[in-house]
Amino acid sequence: MTTKFKKAFRNCEYFDYSKDEHKNSMLEAIAKTKSEFGKEYPQVVGPVKRWDKDPKYCISSYNPSNKTELIGMVPKGTQENAKDALDAATKTFETWKRVPIEKRIDIMLNARKLLIERRHEFNAYCVLESGQTWNEADGEVAETIDFLDFYSRHAEKWCAKRKVTAKADEEGFLQYIPLGVGAVIPPWNYPCAILAGLIIAPVVAGNTVVVKPASDTPVIGYKFVELLEQAGLPLGVVSFVPGSGKEVGEYLVNSPKTRFIAFTGSRDVGVHIYESLAKQQEKQVWLKRFIAEMGGKNAHIIDSECYLESAVLGTMQAAFGRQGQKCSSCSRAIVDETVYDKFVDMLVEKTRQLKVGPSEDFANNLGPVINKQAFDKICQYICIGSAQGKIVAGGRGDFGKGYFIEPTIIKDVAWNSTIAQEEIFGPVLAVIKAKNFDEALKMANSTEYGLTGGVYTQNEEKLERAIRDFHVGNLYLNRKCTGALVGVHPFGGFNHSGTDSKTGGPEYVLNFLQAKTVGRKVR
Repeated sequence: MTTKFKKAFRNCEYFDYSKDEHKNSMLEAIAKTKSEFGKEYPQVVGPVKRWDKDPKYCISSYNPSNKTELIGMVPKGTQENAKDALDAATKTFETWKRVPIEKRIDIMLNARKLLIERRHEFNAYCVLESGQTWNEADGEVAETIDFLDFYSRHAEKWCAKRKVTAKADEEGFLQYIPLGVGAVIPPWNYPCAILAGLIIAPVVAGNTVVVKPASDTPVIGYKFVELLEQAGLPLGVVSFVPGSGKEVGEYLVNSPKTRFIAFTGSRDVGVHIYESLAKQQEKQVWLKRFIAEMGGKNAHIIDSECYLESAVLGTMQAAFGRQGQKCSSCSRAIVDETVYDKFVDMLVEKTRQLKVGPSEDFANNLGPVINKQAFDKICQYICIGSAQGKIVAGGRGDFGKGYFIEPTIIKDVAWNSTIAQEEIFGPVLAVIKAKNFDEALKMANSTEYGLTGGVYTQNEEKLERAIRDFHVGNLYLNRKCTGALVGVHPFGGFNHSGTDSKTGGPEYVLNFLQAKTVGRKVR
């Protein structure tokens, strides 16, 4: 096969919003997006688009920075809608799997071109529907652009016929073929990039999917599905069925027509899906495949032999970026006792300079958390933390206009306390004192998760020990534990953090393929 890609993969560069060109374009995009508030968007079931203007039967999406602003509405899906979508996806799979890989790649590259042209628009929706700051939103949309390129390249590689060991009287090959119909269940915290990645990889490999978007961010989800259609993707390859996890999600997971589930979300939901997949359904003729990214309780180890300024800045960014609503966020700082007090003082001083407010204002460093449920949960953890340690920064929330919580630092926390073990998913950092590097490493490995971790030290022997013994899927040395780049940092974790499927890695597309060997006798 002759490759369609003549140049090596490169990550999309971020916009510099200090430049008037980009800043003004973003302000225009935000104004245009706000002018579209309140629109209705359809459900997509195969070739059929279904509208429903009755609020009783819709999911309404609100701006978490201003909870009175209605972003848009989508029809609330039912089990019947999910069944129809699976039926359509099953039918479409028979034709889509036979579309040459070159044509499938062309569609994805068309989508990439369209997304580049509409980048500010998608950035604006990420800011207004999910509460991201401008830079966080731009990083997410840039990642989506990367996925369209990166997964297409690796689908081309994996879908080609592959040589096998030669045998004198036979000729043969191995070929990866698509699995079938998949259920895609993305989260609200990366409503564009994760949703898109979970769609792009299986679809470019020849599968069809039914997407159940997160109920807090369905408009962004629809916008991306619409973009794929505009890029030339045939109707029926991707169906879009918003709805509750209990009704739509459960049906998609349990249906015998579903061949795989691509999921990103909480540990509890992921474990529940895993348990459900172990039960063989009537008329189910395969073992379902599960691609899961779940939670994290990630730690930075701050060693006595580190550059403290760098450790402070990286920890603050990893703890409070996107309001701590990342599975990769640093929620524990485990600090050597010899630098503990100085580290805490420096971190508190720097954190108090952060501005919290509506994410559409570029001057704000933190926007809102996603909804009232998240706000209440995070505030409960802060209350628990006040009894398990000492709050030295933040600790307050305000949900008058939006769902705002101050970046909160709690020091003198025991390694085995509630806030040091449970995922909070908010701007809350527990600071833990360790006697030495060995104890810090033991504490870092003490949770049920194993997603990301960071180590700050200039001691090479300690770095080597971390590489060997810090049990996480993504380990970062002398840099923050967030901000994985497609291709540079294949992403996925151990234990209850998921199936270590390595999003943005060269083998990720293989999760949606199965190997078929062909051998032919020759005379």
